[in-house]
Amino acid sequence: MTSDFTVNMDQYLPLRDVVFNTLRQAILKGELKPGERLMEIALADKLGVSRTPIREALRKLEQEGLVVMIPRRGAQVADITEKDLNDVLEVRIALENLSIEKACKRMTDEQIKKLGLAAREFERTIAEDNLVKLAEADVAFHEIIYQAADNVTLNQVQSNLREQIYRYRVEYLKDEEMRNQLVKEHEQLYLAMKERNVEKAQEISFHHIENQRKGIIRSIQGEVNSSQKK
Repeated sequence: MTSDFTVNMDQYLPLRDVVFNTLRQAILKGELKPGERLMEIALADKLGVSRTPIREALRKLEQEGLVVMIPRRGAQVADITEKDLNDVLEVRIALENLSIEKACKRMTDEQIKKLGLAAREFERTIAEDNLVKLAEADVAFHEIIYQAADNVTLNQVQSNLREQIYRYRVEYLKDEEMRNQLVKEHEQLYLAMKERNVEKAQEISFHHIENQRKGIIRSIQGEVNSSQKK
């Protein structure tokens, strides 16, 4: 077990929930890789807990589709499949369209300014070559649009989906060409939102997500081909 992640104790949560959240984030951020075996004893030793909360966490992660149980092998991180990816991004496109529509009508001048600053921050973060930090900068950019939509239920749905998308974000940000493309698309989206041009912003958003989908599929196919050659 060489993955670099640690348990962050929260005095307000039961231990089983702390372990679950720790493992969940490690999977979503790519610290535990697709296909990686999850050995109860190794995880318990690494996190400094007993096997019981590990076992409970793995069951919950299986229910979320982040972990699969393989007969005679035990638990492992679920692979990223094209079907899973397409399902998630289809929903994301629909939610983004609604968010953009509402945000174009409701964004304050201060929120528009923050969106522009977030686009610059994403570009600046590229130089640090930290995938997790870069993914968080990408999340922060889109979060401003979601908040500007000013719809509590919409934000709750997006929050749940955001966790599922996180592991895909880290995957496509591995590609340097993709990072530079995202910088351009963030700037284009910011300008369209500044103009409060709903149709233009939605079109940019669609291509933004579609380019990510294609990039992740290339990455998935590349990893499959690489494993088959071994």
